[in-house]
Amino acid sequence: MSAPDAPPLLKSSAGAQKLWLVFAGLMLALVLAALDQNIVATALPRIVSDLGGLAHMSWVVTAFLVASTMTTPLYGKLSDIFGRKPAFFVSITIFLTGSALCGLSRTMTELIVFRALQGLGAGGLITLSQTVVGDLVSPRERGRYQGLFAGVFAACSVVGPLLGGMITDALSWHWIFYVNLPVGAVAIVLIGVGLEHRSNRVVHRIDYLGALWLSVATCCALLALSWGGTTYPWSSSTIVGLGGGALGAVGLLTLTERRASEPLLPPRLFRSSVFVLSVLVISLAAMGMFAAAVFLPLYFQLVQGASPTAAGLMIAPMMGGVITASIGGGRLVSRTGRYKSLVTVGLTAATLSFAALAWSALTNGGVAISEVILVVLGLGIGVSFPNLTTAIQNAVEQADLGAATATAAFFRSLGGAVGVALSGAILTARLRSLLPGGLRILTVGGPMPLAEHAAVVDAYRHALSTTFFAGAVIAAIACLTVALSPERPLGAMRR
Repeated sequence: MSAPDAPPLLKSSAGAQKLWLVFAGLMLALVLAALDQNIVATALPRIVSDLGGLAHMSWVVTAFLVASTMTTPLYGKLSDIFGRKPAFFVSITIFLTGSALCGLSRTMTELIVFRALQGLGAGGLITLSQTVVGDLVSPRERGRYQGLFAGVFAACSVVGPLLGGMITDALSWHWIFYVNLPVGAVAIVLIGVGLEHRSNRVVHRIDYLGALWLSVATCCALLALSWGGTTYPWSSSTIVGLGGGALGAVGLLTLTERRASEPLLPPRLFRSSVFVLSVLVISLAAMGMFAAAVFLPLYFQLVQGASPTAAGLMIAPMMGGVITASIGGGRLVSRTGRYKSLVTVGLTAATLSFAALAWSALTNGGVAISEVILVVLGLGIGVSFPNLTTAIQNAVEQADLGAATATAAFFRSLGGAVGVALSGAILTARLRSLLPGGLRILTVGGPMPLAEHAAVVDAYRHALSTTFFAGAVIAAIACLTVALSPERPLGAMRR
């Protein structure tokens, strides 16, 4: 793809050279955030082998997703007040500090805590990159530049699992975090040199109280899903307390958002049935997709005996399907102005794909069968996400476009975090029931008697099959929700 010419708006201020310095820095920042959402997946079996803690494995991904999700709206507000450049420096510095500490981790607890710190920085990388494009580029030219960013993000979705596997095989899992350091340093230099700091501040009120209750509700719910039935019984005071804490925080969040002058989650958006149902479907679809991205490499490595690099390659067809369907489905919806039928077909395909994965895992299906299923799964998910976002943007007032898009992005990330936590809890619970003598961790490449090895592999096969079946149920609920929801034809957006 050839780079678009620098628009006159930028040539008159910083010049074309500084423009591309800035955009190179923004793309590197985007690469850091996009890769770290999925580069860890193929390294997880090796991480668990070194550090232990299979019961908490999903939190290596969940901690990052939760922290980045919580901070995304705050970075936008802070950059409005203090400027984009200082906010970028803070975001990248926190991210790189977390990356270095992740690489130095010696226990699973340390890794989870440092992944959360990494996520606190990552929350600003994507949103600030997109915001700076809006600052510097005229509206007429903006789509061309955002297209470059979309291409980078899509490429990272494909490359991430493969790169994670290659680095783990060639060096060690520690280097999937260390590799961020030189890339982040270059991004800081490019943004520091090319991006001009604007000292004029826009007065905004930051909804800190809303962010607090949102964080408390999310963390309590995720802890309850992760610990329930595994670390603690579902009826234990700990799980009941976490559930009550989540509900109480949601209630306090609702009251806070109604009174806040600039709420993180504007209540008026939730009066639109199209918005509410579309956000629900996005959350459900994200639950399935993120869980698949995390646990499929585990299945390929521990059950089918693939190396981390091979597992990354085996995930690529799903991500390729997502990219292809996102582009093709978006063009089709643009021509017809209708999205509901296409999204329904996509989620139906995702439901059948998850069910087929569960069957394949249970019956020890071959690699070829899994790859075909993953292509269909990627196509189904790919036609759902972007078109649901389009439906949301079309259902709200023009003045609420930014808030609606940001809210949908938040619930997509939240759905992904819930999906990973819930799938991890299901996997751990099934392994405990299948291996009553104690939870055994299959050490990748490590010695183990053949009979014991076969028993552990069989337990993982059945446990992962249950996890994939749960994904089918979630996708089916999302499909049914779309089928019953109203459709607002594109172009009928309220003004």
